[in-house]
Amino acid sequence: MGEEVLVTEAEGVLEVTINRPEQRNAMTRDAARAIGAAMDRLEARDDLHCAILTGAGGFFCAGMDLKGFLRGELPVDERGGFGGICTWTPRKPVIAAVDGPALAGGFELALACDLIVASAGARFGIPEVKRGLVAAGGGVVQLPRLLPRALAMELALTGDPISAARALELGLINRITQSSAIEAARELARAITGNGPLAVAASKAIIRDSWHWPADEITARQGPYIETIFSSEDAREGARAFAEKRAPRWQGR
Repeated sequence: MGEEVLVTEAEGVLEVTINRPEQRNAMTRDAARAIGAAMDRLEARDDLHCAILTGAGGFFCAGMDLKGFLRGELPVDERGGFGGICTWTPRKPVIAAVDGPALAGGFELALACDLIVASAGARFGIPEVKRGLVAAGGGVVQLPRLLPRALAMELALTGDPISAARALELGLINRITQSSAIEAARELARAITGNGPLAVAASKAIIRDSWHWPADEITARQGPYIETIFSSEDAREGARAFAEKRAPRWQGR
């Protein structure tokens, strides 16, 4: 995958690190494709249950590499869009571990993940308008779904960033840590990987997809996502483990 993105595995968790700290981890086409390839690995491997996406050197991602943009290069993956994940997500959860700035496409990259853990000094914003651009990687679409319209407008039209504390107050992120975000993200990942993988995947899918469901169709539309869950071996194992007061041994089937 090259040095722009580092990928490691530990205890069922795939850690993906944007490795361009001298450019504040600004996104390039090669980095986007490498992140997309890492998500393919997560999707394909039964022994991987969760991913953490982070940045090296105390930065998450400062958005699109503008030098590449001026050369005519867009930092997108053919399927995953900006950063390899903004227009496609794997079935398994992805946690953003944010240190420093998550700005422009970097904020959109974090929003594309399922959970966000941030260090106290992290900052979030979509400053594209300050450069005559638009947050086209999902920012101006996702923020009005996550925030009151007026707050989303303020972020989009001023381009000014907000602190991690403000992002937590608004419900945009899950946790703040006083040290590097990666350890808190690993703790969250361990909590996820201890659960039934089929149930985790189905829960993520329903939460994401149900945004588009009419209220009177929710029960019917949820059915195909869960119809195999309650008859799965994992469901029986979960019940047995509870009755026997032991940790479950998940099989993913």
